[in-house]
Amino acid sequence: MRTKIEWKKLIISIAIALGTGVLATLLSPDIPEIYATLYKPPLSPQPWLFPVVWTILYVLMGVAAYLIYQNPTGEARKIALFDYGLQLLVNLFWPVLFFRLGAYVTAFFWLMLLWYLVFITFQKFTKLNVVAGNLLIPYLVWLTYAGYLNLVIAIAQL
Repeated sequence: MRTKIEWKKLIISIAIALGTGVLATLLSPDIPEIYATLYKPPLSPQPWLFPVVWTILYVLMGVAAYLIYQNPTGEARKIALFDYGLQLLVNLFWPVLFFRLGAYVTAFFWLMLLWYLVFITFQKFTKLNVVAGNLLIPYLVWLTYAGYLNLVIAIAQL
């Protein structure tokens, strides 16, 4: 069954996700300069890749949330969207911990909390809409990779 896309709601959903990234960047100025000074573990990406990947991930998150929002009203939808909002909030503060405060160990554990919350959101989204859940898989993969980078940088800073 195909449903008509509600463009305004889709754009708002994507804007909320992208807004999280923009706000995180505003709260953590000088990210490229700080990243340039850090130890780079093996398999570290070029700095230009981070904003490209995060933009794609935020768009995917926004589309996934929109698909869940399109589900019939119910407690499962409400809980799934709450969990989604919670992971966005946790996502917002990782760059602050890592780049602004230089709290690399704390940032690693914060990132593990974020990974867990995204995984819970993935599970709940998948139960409501498989496509929405699958749109979060790249996010989980990237967070796993980011966890590796964060951990190695944290250890190098000890």
